[in-house]
Amino acid sequence: MKKTILIVEDDASFGVMLQTWLRKNDYEVILSTQYAQAKKEIASRKIDLILTDLRLPDGDGILLMAWVREQLKSHVPFIVMTGYAEVQTAVSAMKLGAFDYLKKPINPSLLEEKIQAAFESEQEVEELYKPKKVMVKGNSEAIRRLYKHVELVAPTKFSVLIIGESGTGKEYIAEMIHECSPRRDKPFVAVDCGSLSKELAPSELFGHLKGSFTSAIADKKGVFEQAKGGTVFLDEVGNLPYEVQMQLLRSLQEQKVRPVGSATDINVDVRIVAATNENLERAIEQGHFRQDLYHRINEFTLEVPPLRNRIDDLEEFVTFFVAQANEELGKEIKGVSPKAIAQMKQMRWNGNIRELRNVIRRCVLFSEGDYIEAEDLPVYSELSEKSSGGNDDFALRPGNEKEQIEAALAKARGNKTVAARLLQIDRKTLYNKMHQLGLDL
Repeated sequence: MKKTILIVEDDASFGVMLQTWLRKNDYEVILSTQYAQAKKEIASRKIDLILTDLRLPDGDGILLMAWVREQLKSHVPFIVMTGYAEVQTAVSAMKLGAFDYLKKPINPSLLEEKIQAAFESEQEVEELYKPKKVMVKGNSEAIRRLYKHVELVAPTKFSVLIIGESGTGKEYIAEMIHECSPRRDKPFVAVDCGSLSKELAPSELFGHLKGSFTSAIADKKGVFEQAKGGTVFLDEVGNLPYEVQMQLLRSLQEQKVRPVGSATDINVDVRIVAATNENLERAIEQGHFRQDLYHRINEFTLEVPPLRNRIDDLEEFVTFFVAQANEELGKEIKGVSPKAIAQMKQMRWNGNIRELRNVIRRCVLFSEGDYIEAEDLPVYSELSEKSSGGNDDFALRPGNEKEQIEAALAKARGNKTVAARLLQIDRKTLYNKMHQLGLDL
């Protein structure tokens, strides 16, 4: 079956030349000359690779890539082309997830080589981005208390609000609630509320009918209809646009949804589990979150403890993550030295279990001995130590994002990995926000 390549290039003559050459090499090729047109093509069909110019009349290739990653949750490989051959531009594109980078004029043999490499790695990319679910529970007093509450609420119809810092495993707890409930044989559908714009949210949540808007080329079931009889997990519900919150409240109260373009409602029976790392009561005071929606989703609250409050579980997680990384990376690390474990127990772990997993994977990758030693741990660990007094004041909140990011970068001395942890967001999100705000990458 032919691979489909999308060319996004505002120079029509150059685009047609590339299109002709790629078709001669037995690819299906689509040509878009604008950012908006490219988004419609990507949303309406399966694309195997995107070859995009960096500069476009109504956007740019990096913003297009961010949209594909965040809104469509797709990891289709991007190769970025540009006539602006600055090294910094290339670095920015690669940081934000481009598979590769090409300077114009394009060398056909080099282009074919990079296309083949992208297709060969496509399966590996998909595997890399599959959710890595933590399969160890831990046995600390804090987590055992949480599991007792899960067992208590799971069989009920209560809507559950899971609160906790980023990276603590809130989705894992949500899935546990679903698996311990009478709805376990029905779907569990998760939606990232932070990725839903006020324009996209109605279609994503409630579905749409063919022809209801320009790119609606077929009927689409929304999240609520997909999860009928099961559980809808609203991740980071505090990021849901205010305009969408009223629509969501109506659907939750009436257990009905109305697809975009439809004149009739659809009955849905779903249980709501929501999660947030924000203080929703503060968001209500600031006018960012509806109080009535808060009370609707908060019939029962579960708080997932941060890793620093369940440090007795750290060694169990470390053992699991070392084994997981060995399998993934083809390594044979036997474990972690007592000195390294002791040092890790002193770290604050603002990124929690997710950060611990990433640190272990990185150490396994670079370790040359049988054991991970203290010196193998990241050099920026001093900013995570309990003695640092905490970094909660840096957590990214709505409003003045540019100033908040600049302050975190200053605190981290320009280290973007550390800055992302201070802001309690992942590194890719930090890069995307910096690009959108015009900050140097």
